This record gives sequence, C-alpha cells and structure tokens, in this order.
Amino acid sequence: MFFLMRCLHHSQMGAKRDTHRAEHRIWVQSGGDGLATVLIGSALTDTDGEANGHFGILEAESEDKARGFAEGDPFARSGIVKTIELTRLPDTFQAHRISDPMTPR
Repeated sequence: MFFLMRCLHHSQMGAKRDTHRAEHRIWVQSGGDGLATVLIGSALTDTDGEANGHFGILEAESEDKARGFAEGDPFARSGIVKTIELTRLPDTFQAHRISDPMTPR
C-alpha cells in the first residue's frame, strides 16, 4: 500500500531540526528499520521559505507500519513534529514513475 505522509512541525524548530537532521536522514534511508519504503520526500516550507514540516510517499504493508515509521522518526521522537497525517493512495498510484527511491528496495 502507498501513503502520503505529511508531518507538520511546531514553530521555531529550525535549530532543533538541524540537530536531528542526520538521524532523520538515516531513518529515512533505513525505511524506519524496514517499516516502510520511502519513495520520495522533502521539507515543507511556509510562504517565507522557512521549513515548517516534511512529507513523503511511503510504501508499507499497513497503515500501522506507515504510522510506526512516521512516529519513530527522530524529528517526531524529539518533539519537532506537531501532527502526522497519513492518506492512503489509490491502488492505481503509479509508484514505478518515481525512479530513485530514498529507501533502497
């Protein structure tokens, strides 16, 4: 199953994000120790270009595993993330069009 993950951050988290960014990237590359495959993702920004969240397209066996991935992210565990939204994508989602997944398959 494929999910759109959208994580919104608390305000004024730039320095804390910088502190945990390397751990966050390792988490993404590992797929949360196998909970999910991250096909693509990026930071979200406000109208001034300041980071205020992040998103990802995930492949996971279940919504529980996708949520486990999102909640286990160092950004979430360190209190940066304010809300996690998961939306299941339709079975017709064309994941094969994403040529370079962030988590190796």
